[in-house]
Amino acid sequence: MSHTTKNGFSTPYVEMDREAWAALRASTPLSLTEADLAELRGTTDPTSLDDVRDVYLPLSRLLNLYVGATQQRHAAVRAFLGESDRPSPFIIGVAGSVAVGKSTTARLLRSLLAQWPNHPDVELVSTDNFLHANAVLESRGLMRRKGFPESYDRRALVRFVSEMKAGADRIDIPVYSHLNYDIVPDERQTVHRPDILIVEGINVLQAPSAGRLAVADFFDFSIYVDAKVENIRGWYLDRFRELRRTAFSDPRSYFHHMATAISEEESLEFAANTWRTINEVNLVENIRPTRGRATLVLYKGDDHRVRRVRLRKT
Repeated sequence: MSHTTKNGFSTPYVEMDREAWAALRASTPLSLTEADLAELRGTTDPTSLDDVRDVYLPLSRLLNLYVGATQQRHAAVRAFLGESDRPSPFIIGVAGSVAVGKSTTARLLRSLLAQWPNHPDVELVSTDNFLHANAVLESRGLMRRKGFPESYDRRALVRFVSEMKAGADRIDIPVYSHLNYDIVPDERQTVHRPDILIVEGINVLQAPSAGRLAVADFFDFSIYVDAKVENIRGWYLDRFRELRRTAFSDPRSYFHHMATAISEEESLEFAANTWRTINEVNLVENIRPTRGRATLVLYKGDDHRVRRVRLRKT
């Protein structure tokens, strides 16, 4: 456990190895089964029950403490103002590269946090739902920039999180389909005022433009899932191979031709080029620079398992 830099200066961060972090689980019970975990894991994600015990249960306990403290602070403000309505949701942001495992992290936290009695209602929203439709991206010449900050309807995303934080009872938002690789027309996700709202996406920790608000301005806690670029590249290609064998074989899939019309070698060459020219560029230029804004960073090793944790104490 480290509280100082190599130069001996004090730092607002504490960094722990997996063993030290796991000890902070205390008596938090493990409520998930192998079957539950299988439903929550992403494609080719190797997260195990040991990972849940060592990494995500301590994180669940920490977040429960944060939520309790925030609820008490909100209660004090409402008492001062003479208001009696429910507190606004505690909002958690989960960021990181494509294929690093942030979606699995978000789903695990949703399941674990809902087990605590003081905040049973936990909602999860992906920022993919706020991507511009493909027709809009094509008209703006942004299809090769899909996933970059400018490919999102950032105004709508900020408005959604702002209204949630303000206590809106219900908000309908668009729905993105990974099968169709596009926003689904006339389909909406309804988010009812939860105790906790988890917002997951590659760019959720982006800093605001001058004079504007960013979605991260409304977060009570934020998590960045990190790993070496070369490791993420390998996981991305592994996932692509598995999707080619499974989801892409569905005739409705946007990438169906990857499983039927071209060879495996050609499809993997496409995936490698997509990583190199789009996803890695986005990671280096836009995503990783936001890591320092996170309350907590989960560092993954070569085997996709969390090895270190860095927590901002203040």
